[in-house]
Amino acid sequence: MNPGDAMSNRLLAALPAPDLHLLEPELETIALEQDAVLLRAGDDIEYVVFPHSGAIALMIDMADGHTVATAAVGREGAVGILSVLGPSPSTTTAIVRAAGTASRIPASRFHGAFSRSPAIRRMVQIHVRAMLIQFQLGLACNALHPVEARMARWLLQLRDCVDHDVLPLTQQALSQMLGVRRTTVTLVMRNLRTCGAIRSDRRGLIEIDRAGLAAAACECHNTMRLEVEEIFATNSTQPRTAIEIKSRDAM
Repeated sequence: MNPGDAMSNRLLAALPAPDLHLLEPELETIALEQDAVLLRAGDDIEYVVFPHSGAIALMIDMADGHTVATAAVGREGAVGILSVLGPSPSTTTAIVRAAGTASRIPASRFHGAFSRSPAIRRMVQIHVRAMLIQFQLGLACNALHPVEARMARWLLQLRDCVDHDVLPLTQQALSQMLGVRRTTVTLVMRNLRTCGAIRSDRRGLIEIDRAGLAAAACECHNTMRLEVEEIFATNSTQPRTAIEIKSRDAM
């Protein structure tokens, strides 16, 4: 693994060097291929995956075949990290929605480092809190907000993960994420195009206007983003140096 790759993931980058070194010998860089399934619900978690770029959707699969996305994971998070809480099958299916790269480590190796490093345990706590924000606000959003606002929110979340304005999303993928029919997705996309929030073509690419999409979205995206940033700001695994503390106290 290129040593610089791990630093592209915010969780890994927040670790002090000695704690990161516990993981580095076992980390390997992998490609996140568009629409690849990294993990299926019901499977044992074999790897913990730390994205450097791209976007992964965590999906719930219902018995009747319907699906809905519960969270998006980009360079600020990880997939499979909750396996440290105890052996159990995955409750979600993880699908790559925008291609990128990631660092991957066998779950058993990560568990060993987790047991030895308080900093890695704090890193997991940061991730858990960030995921809980997504799950809780996402549940409320799905129950209370119209599908157009929810689609706008998801597009903004995925845009935050990839950090550019072109998203490789088909209507089928959006239908699966939102838990609605493709005909509903077609109608909502037409409305978003009319108001200038998105531009799309037949190749499955959606170009977004961030300001226009923010106006169409509910408040949930901005609330999620601000709360997750607050979690990272107040729960950094990196210890503050004496100079940083003195600088803070002088403000």
